[in-house]
Amino acid sequence: MSINKHLVVGFVIILLLAASRLIPHPPNFTPILGMAIFSGAIINHRFIAYLIPLTAMLLSDLYLGFHAGMPIVYFSLAVCVLIGTFIESRVSIINSLLSISLGVLVFFLITNFTVWYGSGMYEYSISGLMTCYFMGLPFVQNTFISSILYGMGAFLIYDIINKRMIFGNNA
Repeated sequence: MSINKHLVVGFVIILLLAASRLIPHPPNFTPILGMAIFSGAIINHRFIAYLIPLTAMLLSDLYLGFHAGMPIVYFSLAVCVLIGTFIESRVSIINSLLSISLGVLVFFLITNFTVWYGSGMYEYSISGLMTCYFMGLPFVQNTFISSILYGMGAFLIYDIINKRMIFGNNA
């Protein structure tokens, strides 16, 4: 059985991103969404593409603690992996940036909809939903910046390592 070096490189990058959740950071400044997009785009084995980031998230949550919103966060994370799969054969700087940005937007819409629907903090109307989304805007800034930094960093590191591995094999 041969080991797919590209899969191993992607797996290690995802684990490092997940582990970085444990490093002190500003609120909502985590690698999770960038990690999910990266996983979907790089790992061509669908089950593994979902399993690795969700397992990495679960392992870090074992340390950080569980909360009631975890099922929605994990679902949103799985949607981000799905978004990454759309660029799998067409990974580029633009596609990566667009996918990560879409992932942040989808995560924001899903999780804030859940807050509106389940928290009782907002009235159950379009106005209440819009208020909930408006109140969530300050949190999405750090999510967007961190997702771009971590996600694009993951794509760049993956590309550099794989080019060196290929170059190293031909030398």
